[in-house]
Amino acid sequence: MTRSLNVEHQSWPITGTFTISRGTKTSAEVIVVTIREGRHEGHGECVPYARYGETIDSVVTAIEGARDAIEGGCSRKALQDLLPAGAARNALDCALLDLEAKASGTPAWQILDLPAPTELMTAFTISLGTPEKMAADTAKAADRPLLKVKLGGEGDAARIAAIRGAAPNARLIVDANEAWSETTFADNMAACAAARVELIEQPLPADNDGLLARVDRPVTVCADESVHVASDLAALASRYDAVNIKLDKSGGITEARRMVAEADRLGFKVMIGCMLATSLAMAPACLIAGKADFVDLDGPLLLTRDRDPGLVFAGSIIAPPSRTLWG
Repeated sequence: MTRSLNVEHQSWPITGTFTISRGTKTSAEVIVVTIREGRHEGHGECVPYARYGETIDSVVTAIEGARDAIEGGCSRKALQDLLPAGAARNALDCALLDLEAKASGTPAWQILDLPAPTELMTAFTISLGTPEKMAADTAKAADRPLLKVKLGGEGDAARIAAIRGAAPNARLIVDANEAWSETTFADNMAACAAARVELIEQPLPADNDGLLARVDRPVTVCADESVHVASDLAALASRYDAVNIKLDKSGGITEARRMVAEADRLGFKVMIGCMLATSLAMAPACLIAGKADFVDLDGPLLLTRDRDPGLVFAGSIIAPPSRTLWG
């Protein structure tokens, strides 16, 4: 049966702005692939990420480079060797699984031999800003049970204290996006411990995180930029207590599922995370998030609108994705 591949760049406006230590965004820039075979279509969405040397053009080029193989019948297994881990492989991997699920009538979770998806509680992100601005934003979201706070290095102790004051009952996790240094680490770690923060995501640069092996970690420290695929995990054991698994880093749900199993084998806590994207990008991640210690799949909540159909949110609770959306 003949296959065809379509590639499309889409832009989805963000409500306000989204700021981390590396800059500010006003829209989610995503690439959507559609693989058609007969009367069935499979869809996948990815986010090119500059931190990893990706651009819209480079990811589109990588997907187009795989066109002949995909249209010639490439399987998900073959795809793992065809493209490296990253956004391009993620979109194609998820689209192939969606296509297989729709063509076979078998849900994606069954194809992957996973438990049926259930409701999930996601973190809700507070963008980086001044302590006053972040406290004001936090107050508006203080009824959410789990908040993820973006930090930026200098001044983070004041930000953390302000946020805890604005949301005294919420669980807190923080994400420094590599912005701390050996100089600021101790004070920021102490401030997080004092504020009852449960997890600190990627405090130090991925290429300069050796300090983590030499200091006490009273708060769980989670690798993000330091980990991409399952083979990365063993080397992180002395520095990190948890790992953030994102499909755009792993190159799709096929590798992400392996990462979850390897993280469990090595004793890491697991966060299932996301880039800023729509429900189409979140839906595959929902399938592997059932046993995660932390779920951060709030991308659609930060957009002015989501695709229709999208995931159904009740506050911070995500209902299992419908098969009309994906899988």
